[in-house]
Amino acid sequence: MSLADRIDALMGQARIDLGELVAIPSVADPRQYPPEECAKAANWVVDRFAQAGFTGLSLRPTADGSNAVYGERLTAGPDAPTVLLYAHYDVQPPLDEKAWHTPPFALTEVNGRWYGRGAADCKGNIVMHLTALRALGDDVPVNLKLIVEGSEEQGTGGLEDFVEHNPDLLRADAILVCDTGNAAVGVPAATVTLRGLVNVVVTVEALDGELHSGMFGGAAPDALAALIQILSTLRDAAGNTTIAGLAHDQTWQGAPYPPEQFRSDIGLIDGAGLLGDGTVSDMLWSRPAVTVLGLDCPPVVGSAAAIQPRSRARLNLRVPPGTDAVKAQDALIAHLHAAAPWGVRVTVEPEAIGQPFEARTGGPAYRALSAAMLEAFGREMTTLGQGGSIPLCNVFAATYPDAEIILMGVEEPLALIHAPNESVDPGEIARLALAEARFLQRYRG
Repeated sequence: MSLADRIDALMGQARIDLGELVAIPSVADPRQYPPEECAKAANWVVDRFAQAGFTGLSLRPTADGSNAVYGERLTAGPDAPTVLLYAHYDVQPPLDEKAWHTPPFALTEVNGRWYGRGAADCKGNIVMHLTALRALGDDVPVNLKLIVEGSEEQGTGGLEDFVEHNPDLLRADAILVCDTGNAAVGVPAATVTLRGLVNVVVTVEALDGELHSGMFGGAAPDALAALIQILSTLRDAAGNTTIAGLAHDQTWQGAPYPPEQFRSDIGLIDGAGLLGDGTVSDMLWSRPAVTVLGLDCPPVVGSAAAIQPRSRARLNLRVPPGTDAVKAQDALIAHLHAAAPWGVRVTVEPEAIGQPFEARTGGPAYRALSAAMLEAFGREMTTLGQGGSIPLCNVFAATYPDAEIILMGVEEPLALIHAPNESVDPGEIARLALAEARFLQRYRG
């Protein structure tokens, strides 16, 4: 039986595996879900990878209170290269459960896709690893290490700190960070750049307290209106992010993201246009992008005829490769202060920061993966950027400067990760499991 046939035969087990994992609401936030759920998911990973031949499996406590699963399969000998397999077992909360068409924590098939929270991000990638390893059996000519973290979605840095304090434990020649995906179902890709991020909270104060808008409006400064004016300066009429001192004319040199596909992927409403004067790829992967994540202001229902004395907003700035995140944060803070009208008081509280990432390509691991992807998908692998951030990649790059870091996975646009109705295409699990298995056979370091 060919390797592809073995993987096809394993897809029934893959569905069982993913169903068991999705049924565990492993949200790593004790304010929302009991910590015991994450413990269940971690122990599930231990049990299944033990069946796949890994030894030394254990739960490793990290600085943020989460547990990472570590294991190894060092059977290929000292002269063989070592590959580190990464994924995470924690998931985003389901958000609005009424918006789900299927139960969020019950794997459900609809029109050929498997729905459930974590089905793609990132439990689908755990099952991809398992399926590849089961198909290979004992035919693995490389040494393997495994790290599956338990707090990636919280962004609290537990595994990043663990890597820095345990560098020899996870040292490898190639690292498969399986937490991204293809541009479309059936179109193989490796993610080679990640934008960094800056989160800040900006507060505007103008008055000691609320004032009647009829008696004082027109002369008294309105903190909410001032905040709106400040926020409006962060983009120009075309939608480009225009923060003073931050370049916004970079171009993407890799595979393009077709505009019509992007319109369909994001569910753009009739009449709405895309932002910016660059290509979709430019805007997503090479240029800064600011988003207003939240506002503190009165809701429409229950609001009064009053001038607001104080308002604030939470902002997220995505930082492209080639731009230092600290300098981007400084530029954003300076811009917010400079844009303040009417002498209102502006304070900016930095909340989070992460540097962008750019992978080194062209080495033996990338060559082996490219050949494996071609065999699994029947078409050449492309390279993509990703607008999201994975700070762990920068820690890997700094700790293991000679390692090749490869980002791949089952999370294509239709997966709707982090949103209601998350799903995975089982064909992506099968094809990527085949690609991973072929990579492990081909890679020679």
